Amino acid sequence: MRIELWSIGKSHEPYVKPGIEAFTKRLNHYFKAEWILIPTPKSTGMLSEMDLKKKEGALVLEWLKPEDYLILLDEKGKDLSSVELAMLLQKKADTGIKKIVFLIGGAFGVDKAIQQRAQFTWSLSKLVFPHQLVRLILAEQLYRAGTILKNEKYHHP
Repeated sequence: MRIELWSIGKSHEPYVKPGIEAFTKRLNHYFKAEWILIPTPKSTGMLSEMDLKKKEGALVLEWLKPEDYLILLDEKGKDLSSVELAMLLQKKADTGIKKIVFLIGGAFGVDKAIQQRAQFTWSLSKLVFPHQLVRLILAEQLYRAGTILKNEKYHHP
């Protein structure tokens, strides 16, 4: 199964880039994984938050394939433990899902069309984190899930 980690916005900031790269490299021992950074649409300064989310949403929907399993990261999503995340990944792999896309939305969240397209909405925490930190946490948690599935020592319950 392939994992794509999509994030709307600029490239990884220097303060998180080495960590994101390290955990993504480790994650590749369990699942083929890569980051897709979706640039914020051009000339957005004059757009309302709603219009910006619509433009970003249209771009995401354009890039998604019908068979992609979309997991949206959102503070209002379902809480999962690390073990529950591992079980979710295993279940999707067992059911023949070829690609899971984890989406970190733009600065103002995502359009309703993306919320409706997502098959699962996941909350990392009730806290709100900067998108750059969410990238790092996401990469680490997916790596942790891989180690849980292989019963390796990284995760200590």
